[in-house]
Amino acid sequence: MIQDQLFSEMRDETVFELSKKYGLEYVEEIFERKVFPDKKALDGLSVFEEPLQENFCTSAEILDKLHKYGAPASVAQLGGRYFGFVDGSVVPAGLAARLLSDFWDQNTAMYAMSPVASKLEEVVESWLRELFGLPESTKAGFVSGSSMATFCGLAAARYRILERKNWDVNKKGLHGAPRIRLVTGDQVHATVIKAAALLGFGTDNIEFVETDEQGRIIPEKIPGLDENTILVLQAGNVNTGSFDDFKTICRTFGPGGPWIHIDGAFGLPCGAVKELRHLTEGIELADSWSFDGHKTLNTPYDNGIILCRDGEALVGALRMSGAYIRRSEQRDGILYTPAMSRRARIIELWATLKSLGREGLSEMIYGMHQQAKQFARELKAAHFEIPNEVHFNQILVFYQDSETTMAILKKIQELGVCWCGNTKWKGKDVIRISVCSWATTGRDISLSVASFIEAREIILNDE
Repeated sequence: MIQDQLFSEMRDETVFELSKKYGLEYVEEIFERKVFPDKKALDGLSVFEEPLQENFCTSAEILDKLHKYGAPASVAQLGGRYFGFVDGSVVPAGLAARLLSDFWDQNTAMYAMSPVASKLEEVVESWLRELFGLPESTKAGFVSGSSMATFCGLAAARYRILERKNWDVNKKGLHGAPRIRLVTGDQVHATVIKAAALLGFGTDNIEFVETDEQGRIIPEKIPGLDENTILVLQAGNVNTGSFDDFKTICRTFGPGGPWIHIDGAFGLPCGAVKELRHLTEGIELADSWSFDGHKTLNTPYDNGIILCRDGEALVGALRMSGAYIRRSEQRDGILYTPAMSRRARIIELWATLKSLGREGLSEMIYGMHQQAKQFARELKAAHFEIPNEVHFNQILVFYQDSETTMAILKKIQELGVCWCGNTKWKGKDVIRISVCSWATTGRDISLSVASFIEAREIILNDE
């Protein structure tokens, strides 16, 4: 019987020892191997193209297949030379805590489902308020990423603005509802536009404000705003890493003005770093904030956080009821997120922060900035053009023209020493570098720059 087989494997330590063995072998080589899988590894994925078998397959067989064919086809994101997207590595305590919590397999909707998750959410909420200097009223929801966190922030804004107009959006919907304006910079991240579409604002109705040469919204260009408006600002432009002038903008519109949401996917944690805190000055004057733990905090995937000073609006926007749902006197996570069934991602977020402490967190994040500056400095010395200021951890790279730049990028990716992506900036195709791993060293930066130079020489010699 299948039940007997499952019980047998669940109690078989060798199954989990094998998983540990393969995992440690992966970690042992991931910091030095090619960042992107080679052709052999990618071709090997065809082994998974098979019909579902009729009979039971042992865990050992499954793990062996994943280790042999899956691991080589993974991207070395844990290492120090992955710069393609703003994807962080993993702090050891976070990874270990995730492995442990996977055995617990907690659903974190309510205190009754997981008292430990409820308590850790409460604790981390207070830690984040203190780290970023946010109002005491701020509530946190722990979601899958900043896409969902932004959705929650804008949903809370919509709820509160309409509630002030005596319009219950949960009951009446949007048909016939008072109009809400959504204003943001023309360099806003795509997740904000996606959230606007999902929430029924309509992407054609977004009012885009002109930004400067670094992608920062120009305060003087912001139109007149009132309490029926949502203004979205940015803590970390996805291309240049620039930060909007929160202090000036928030003070200009002040209390009674628009709901201000800050998309801080990777930049919000700068508020916890003395040397970088000037970038986030004034964020405490906003109404909601979204960011990803799996970016610059280096928690395992997936780990997003919505922070909202108006806890009642957040709960009101994400309301859920049912005869079997009984709220407790403790924290019920279901109140602060759209999902009911959620894995206990709070455990690895707590473990990561607990492991690093204030000083470790500050050192890690500031280190990303220093390494980004080293990257830009060495690339400039090698006669590459850097179109942006290095505000935090993002670098844009250009050489001669768009065609040559993209050819160099393709060759860099083929060489595999590091991995970078591409973007468009001011009408040019450029290489985009995101430094966001605790594992990145000065040696990693120099090796990567050497790969840029080698790729350029290959491309220019082929012309």
